[in-house]
Amino acid sequence: MLRPFRTLTLVALLAIPLGIAATPATVSAQDVRTNSMPGTDFSKFKTYRWVAVEGARYPNQILDAQIKQAIDTQMAAKGLTKTDSENADLDLTYQASVSQQTQWSAYGTGGMRWGWGGGMAVATPTKINTGTLILDMYNPAQKQLVWQGTATKTVNPGNSQEKIQKNLDNAMKKLLKDFPPKAK
Repeated sequence: MLRPFRTLTLVALLAIPLGIAATPATVSAQDVRTNSMPGTDFSKFKTYRWVAVEGARYPNQILDAQIKQAIDTQMAAKGLTKTDSENADLDLTYQASVSQQTQWSAYGTGGMRWGWGGGMAVATPTKINTGTLILDMYNPAQKQLVWQGTATKTVNPGNSQEKIQKNLDNAMKKLLKDFPPKAK
């Protein structure tokens, strides 16, 4: 079994997965980051299987299936085959979290001209949900993390199941766009 990741950038691991949909007030693109183990020959990986992270909490079964489906689609497009065999070339796992942050919107009237002050400003806080999904790929033969991708986005947990799937598909397509990494 794999152990849960520990990342200082995640405020809370709530196991509320990414709906990965921007709210109208805070539209932003997914922020994706990837990293891979130097010297890894990704061309030798042909199969993968899903594994659970020991001690991690996953979303409900429906959302878990949606996340895996979005990733499975991208992995198949990259030529990898999903298997249940313990002899898979890669072990895949994901973890998801949502943190709540305060966004400040300010509006001002008047201003300063030639050193004279005036006007008023109003700042109003809005709570926004930021979702993070981390996808890890391990080489089980070496018991080594070989690739990690992180997608972060403002989320709207009230979206429909279809909208969530569409947004997950888009996010995983962007996350896995450059997978496998090019050999250097």
